[in-house]
This record gives sequence, C-alpha cells and structure tokens, in this order.
Amino acid sequence: MRHSQLRAFHYVAAHGGFSRAAEALFLTQPAVSEQVRKLEQEHDVLLFHRERKRVRLTETGEHLFLLTRQLFEVEQRIADYMSETRAAIEGELRIVADSAHHVIDLLSQFRQRYPGVTVSLRSGNTEEILAELRGYNADIGVIGDAPTGPDLELLDLGQTPIIAFAARGLLQAPEAGLTLTEALTYPLVMREHGSKTRASIEEEVARQKLTMAPGIVAEGREAVREIVASGAGIGFVSLAEFGHDTRLVQIPLNGVDIRMRETIVHLGQRRDVRVIRTFMEFARPGGGAAA
Repeated sequence: MRHSQLRAFHYVAAHGGFSRAAEALFLTQPAVSEQVRKLEQEHDVLLFHRERKRVRLTETGEHLFLLTRQLFEVEQRIADYMSETRAAIEGELRIVADSAHHVIDLLSQFRQRYPGVTVSLRSGNTEEILAELRGYNADIGVIGDAPTGPDLELLDLGQTPIIAFAARGLLQAPEAGLTLTEALTYPLVMREHGSKTRASIEEEVARQKLTMAPGIVAEGREAVREIVASGAGIGFVSLAEFGHDTRLVQIPLNGVDIRMRETIVHLGQRRDVRVIRTFMEFARPGGGAAA
C-alpha cells in the first residue's frame, strides 16, 4: 500500500467526507476518491459506506482509522522532534475531565505560558474518559481515583472527601451532617454507572451491609446538580467539585471517610507527543504551575 492512499483515507475519515478531505489536502476530490478506491481494491476491503453525499466508516474502516491516527501522530512527533529546538509549542490539547474544577487554574496558567496551544475541554465519566484516551479522541484525562492499566501514565492531583448535598431548606440542620444510613433514607439522585463518585458510595454501602436504591439516575454531574437543586433528593459529590451555588448546601457524611482522588492520565505510548509531554511536565510540582 502507498502512503498517499493511507493519507487520503485518513483525511476522509477525519473530515467526514471526500470534498472536505480534498480541501484539507489541497487536492481534487477525484484524486482523493481514486486513492481510497485503490486502497480498497488492492486489499479487497470496504472502508466507507457511501450514502449520497455522506460517508460512514465500516467496521474495518474504524479499525484502520485508529491505526492511521497513530501513524500520522508518529509523523507529527518526528516533525516536532526535528524542529523542537527552534519552534514554539503549538497545536491542540484535548482534555476530557470528570470535573473541570480540578484543572481550571492549571489550564489558565498553561495557556499563559503556551499561548500557541489551543485547549479543548469536555466532560465524561471514568469509563468514557479511558475509552476516549484509548481511541485517540483525547490527549489528557482527569479522573477520580487512579485508574489501572499498563498502558496508562498517571499524575496524582491529591484527594478530597465525598460529601452529600441537597437543596437549601430540605434539611433542618445540614451542617450537622448525616450518617450514611440516615442519608439513604432520603430520595437519592445518583450519577450514571461508570461514575467514580457513585462507585465509591456503592462500595461503602456494601461495606456497611446497607442497601441503596437511587430514586433518580442522571447523566452527568450538572444534571445531578440541577435535579438536587429542585428539591428532588440528596446527591453526592467530591468537596472540591461542590463549587458555589446558593441553591445548595453541603452535608458532611458522619462516621465515614470516603475520599475521591483526582488523577491526570494519558496513554504511555503517547508520552513523547510534544504537547502532552509539555503539559505533563508543566502540571508536575515544580514544573511551572503555581503551587
């Protein structure tokens, strides 16, 4: 197979169509189409479903796209290495975080130091973040607790306790706190499965041989916050993620010490991607971020 064929395929997959791929490659659409057709023909595979003016990757195409992402990223790393001594840090850093609170200050400082880097920030739970990293759809993950896996490299951001929270006025004396047993008597508003906060509460419930039946399960932390603010029940969150919302009050959990550890994570095999390496060096203590 030819490099030009793989490049044409990669750009069509990345840009979602032959016309946009041709524009990005500064080629004609027929030239791009011919390269992809030859790649499919020579290897007797179908890489795209052609649907009028839209294209959609086949299963074979999805697998090849993951490989070409790695291939062209290595090309970029070679280019970065060859120009590293003279070029400023530029590019895109894609971050998926279970909570943006943990990295807002860090990102602000990083952008001041490296204005040529464009940062995108999305939210997701632990399972989604790891899937995005392993699918090359994200560069950095920020995850509650330390995930396991030989393909991952981690940087510990510290830990904070998990608390309950409710709408102001739902409890008479929220500052006095609740035991976990008492908290479970209220309607519970929980995150979806895959949330580390939910998993931590479930582990403690099981350890105490209690039972828990969520009244409402919501997708994402902000959805839980809005439902709890409406007075529908009690939610759980890391203290660092509670933020400032006058509609809500914190409720300490008495008699337990459930803590959420936050970790920056990336794929080990991508440690030499220049923008990832630069961010990780910056995030480490003494690496450039304010203490």
